[in-house]
Amino acid sequence: MRGLFITGADTGVGKTHVGTALAAALVAQGWRVRARKPVESGCPRVNGELRPQDALAYAAVTGEPLEAVCRYRLMAALSPERAARLEGVGYRLSDLVAHCRAGLGAEDFLLVEGAGGFLSPIAQDGLNADLALALGLPVLLVAADRLGAIHQVLASAEAIERRGLKLTGVVLSEISPQGEPLLDNATDLKRWINARVVRLPHGAEGPVAARLLLPLLAG
Repeated sequence: MRGLFITGADTGVGKTHVGTALAAALVAQGWRVRARKPVESGCPRVNGELRPQDALAYAAVTGEPLEAVCRYRLMAALSPERAARLEGVGYRLSDLVAHCRAGLGAEDFLLVEGAGGFLSPIAQDGLNADLALALGLPVLLVAADRLGAIHQVLASAEAIERRGLKLTGVVLSEISPQGEPLLDNATDLKRWINARVVRLPHGAEGPVAARLLLPLLAG
C-alpha cells in the first residue's frame, strides 16, 4: 500500500494544512489520492448535520465524497474517544481501519490523518499509534514551530520508532506569523533526530508548500 499517516506532536499544530497541501501536490502530479480522516470531533452542526471541517478540506482537494473521507463525526471538541462516549457513538479501531482501506485501488495513494497527538486516544480500544500500526503506513509528524517543539517532536519520534514504524519526516508548522526571531527548531532538531525536518512558513500554499513537503515522501 502506498500512503502516509499524518500525526501531530500535539493538537492544533496544522496537520490538515500539511495534509491538504501534500494531497494537492500529489494530485497535481497525477496521483489518485484517497484521503481519510476516519473520525473527527469538534464538528459544527449546519442545517441539522455535523460538518467535519478537516474532512471537507480533504474532499475539496481530492474530489471524493465527504462520506468516503470521514465516517464518524462528533460534536464535542474533545478527543474522539471521549466525545464518542459522551455522544453514544460506538466504533472500534477495526472500524477505522476498515474505513481507511475501503475502496482502495492498487495504484491509489492513501493519506490518513489522525486526531490529535500520536498517543492520543482515537477509539475505545486504541490510540492514533495503534491505527498507524494497523495500517502499516510511514508516519509524517507535524509540530507547531514554537518553544517546546523539540521535546514534543523527540518524544513523539521515539514513540513512533519504538513501534517499528518509519518516521518519514517532521514538519514544523508556523502557526502564527509572529514567531520568536531567535528560535531555530529546525536546525536544532537535526542534531537529535534521524529524519528529514522542514519548516513550513505561515501561509505557505500551492507550489511553495509542495516544494517543501514533497521531498519528505522520499523518506
